[in-house]
Amino acid sequence: MLPPLSLTATLEEQTTRAVTRRLVPFLFLLYVVCFLDRVNVGFAALQMNRDLGLSAAAYGLGAGILFLGYALFEIPSNVILARMGARRWIARIAITWGLLSSAMMFVTGPKSFYALRFLLGVAEAGFFPGIIFYLGTWFPAARRAWAISWFMTAIPMSAVIGGPVSGALLSLNGRLGLAGWQWLFLLEGLPSVLLGVVAFFYLTDRPADARWLTLEQSEWLSDTLRSEQERNADRHAFGLRRALSLGIVWQLGLVYALGGIGTYGLALWLPQIVKGLSDVSDFQVGVITAAPSIVGVVAMVFVARHSDRTGERSVHVAACGLAAAVGFLASAYLDTPLYALIALGLAAAGVNARFGPFWAMPPVFLSNEAAAGGIALINSLGAISGFVAPYAVGLVRDMTGSFRGGLIFLALAMAASSVLALRLRRSSLLTPAGQSA
Repeated sequence: MLPPLSLTATLEEQTTRAVTRRLVPFLFLLYVVCFLDRVNVGFAALQMNRDLGLSAAAYGLGAGILFLGYALFEIPSNVILARMGARRWIARIAITWGLLSSAMMFVTGPKSFYALRFLLGVAEAGFFPGIIFYLGTWFPAARRAWAISWFMTAIPMSAVIGGPVSGALLSLNGRLGLAGWQWLFLLEGLPSVLLGVVAFFYLTDRPADARWLTLEQSEWLSDTLRSEQERNADRHAFGLRRALSLGIVWQLGLVYALGGIGTYGLALWLPQIVKGLSDVSDFQVGVITAAPSIVGVVAMVFVARHSDRTGERSVHVAACGLAAAVGFLASAYLDTPLYALIALGLAAAGVNARFGPFWAMPPVFLSNEAAAGGIALINSLGAISGFVAPYAVGLVRDMTGSFRGGLIFLALAMAASSVLALRLRRSSLLTPAGQSA
């Protein structure tokens, strides 16, 4: 006999709450330090570029080259995670990227800058898609965008937390013979190493192994997730090789890549854009850059909840991209610092709020190794934008002496992402089992 619906609903709520409490805060914290180690070079550049004689284009190339290493090793890393288990592989990733991030303090010129940034990308490859895959093994489809969005609020929160911290570390310039940017890299890399060790002992690979759930909760969650996978497998029995050749996977990757141009263009250049808007100290730059990111956090949670409630994904992604495009375009032409900062807040809301509904789409038609590989491919395509965005903005900055052209480029990329996201509505593969297309 099936349990009454009221009891099932209560069990679902209790189980989801327990999984959320156990996993989401820790993964959120891990991604905060991960993303900060990825983009703190934007704050370091306030001093480092001058000390090392880096042009805007050279800085942009070094900031972006991380994503080439990231993209090249993304798929094999995520497949290893699916086979080995998230606990051990996520721990390995965090420890190695933390050590390499701290090693950035030893950069002496363009060549060592490029080399260490590339190696940092190799070390970090597989982390983000691995977490998306991992959350898909713990949260049913109806709760997935919400869980992913809370995890991904780490992106704007890394700026909220990291901005003032990075600004303060830059003020240590000259202490013990180290430049401020060297202190920044050294001290911001160490938390990743510590959290990597904790991850090895704290994370659980699958619900069946979760001693922190009751037996009833563990069985309900395992059965629910298995049932969803079986329903999707009946409709879309994709293996790893087939998943990597699916047109819809490449379309999702292109949408993500175009949107990623806005994400990384903002993250890696915002400190210098703010510095150019007004004559403030490095610490004040860190505090000011937190404001757009706070807007991004609020927008992420609101959009994800609305997306889960309506069950709609692609229009939400498109609307967020359009908001970001308007924000970037407005900031390119606003000379008043306050108004320009408000426009950048709109851009931050758009680029960040799209993550929840976007990453809820791949698990609808991919599962197991196919999900690990497909998600990694999508993220690899998105990682290419992390190379393109900072380098392109840097080139335009060197040629024109202004950020206006770069901001217009970011706006165009976000608008194109929105147009392509709307086309995803036509795909029957993105319709969850039990819903009509």
